[in-house]
Amino acid sequence: MKTLLFIIWLSFLSLPFMGIKGALYLFSGICAVFGIFIFLKKSFKKVRIPEISYNLKFLIIGLFLFIALLPFAVKDYYLDVAILAGIYIILALGVNVVIGFSGLLHLGFAAFYAIGAYSNALLTTKLGLGFWSALPLTLFFTAISGLFLAFPALRLRGDYLAIVTLGFGEIIRLILNNWDSLTRGPNGITNIPAPFIFSFELTGLWSYYYLVLVFVFIAVFIVRRVYYSRIGRAWLSIREDEVAAEAMGINATKYKFLAFVFGAFWAGLAGALFASKMRFVSPESFTFMESVFVVCMIILGGLGSIPGVILGSLILVLLPEILREFQLYRMLALGAGLVLMMIFRPQGLLRVETTRFRGKV
Repeated sequence: MKTLLFIIWLSFLSLPFMGIKGALYLFSGICAVFGIFIFLKKSFKKVRIPEISYNLKFLIIGLFLFIALLPFAVKDYYLDVAILAGIYIILALGVNVVIGFSGLLHLGFAAFYAIGAYSNALLTTKLGLGFWSALPLTLFFTAISGLFLAFPALRLRGDYLAIVTLGFGEIIRLILNNWDSLTRGPNGITNIPAPFIFSFELTGLWSYYYLVLVFVFIAVFIVRRVYYSRIGRAWLSIREDEVAAEAMGINATKYKFLAFVFGAFWAGLAGALFASKMRFVSPESFTFMESVFVVCMIILGGLGSIPGVILGSLILVLLPEILREFQLYRMLALGAGLVLMMIFRPQGLLRVETTRFRGKV
């Protein structure tokens, strides 16, 4: 019944684009494809298919080789999209720490992203620092902003926390848009220098791709280690039941502060990479919809799942570009896919399995 209602709803949405006749064709086609799928599924249940064994290590090695050799196999446009996907993976990992690990509904994460980007831009253009000299200060400023937000925000829970974080995101965007003497307002900051490694300037897409790739690996490694650490166990227990966690001796306030600071740290890194890659930042890049976009990534991939965050980021960044030729239908297809996902697999594409830990928290 849910499937039929979804097909009808999708056909109704296509009316402005395809007309009544096209919507009827779409409805008939989807029903036919779904009927064939059900028939084949029932038929294959009666056929015994031998298990296919494969070596997971070879699969991982092949994946790493594909990622490493990607700049030599694709055009510059797709390489540019891959760099953007890598930046979003780092940003989504930070959001996943706050929402996925700790269960704190944060809807203003674009503010930390903006603070990271503007800190890097101002330090490199106003003070003349290089990318590597400005990066520690950028990460420090962003982490401190997460700490400052945590003071008033963590007195609240649920929807009220979401409203406060949403308001924080809008406040930061308006400050960046109106503080002309510092941020140049809507005009943004231009001529942000590219990073240097020794005497080599990373201006080419392929060189910046490898820089972002290294930071993605570092972010995944550190976040995964923290997830399986004592801190990660505390976050998960707070997410599942805060009252029970406090009864077991966990200082929920301390670990929530830590989640905000740690998540903001990765948003600052993503913002610094974004600013140095684009060589320009403006308030229009850090709107509320940017926060929603990143939250959709972790929901699509699976809350709390690190591989799911990577997969969700890749899908939501790459899929609109793949469907760019279908300009009228690409956002319809993307939206329909998300709705379909929420109906049939609300836990995400890669649901995180319940992890059992031993020892004290």
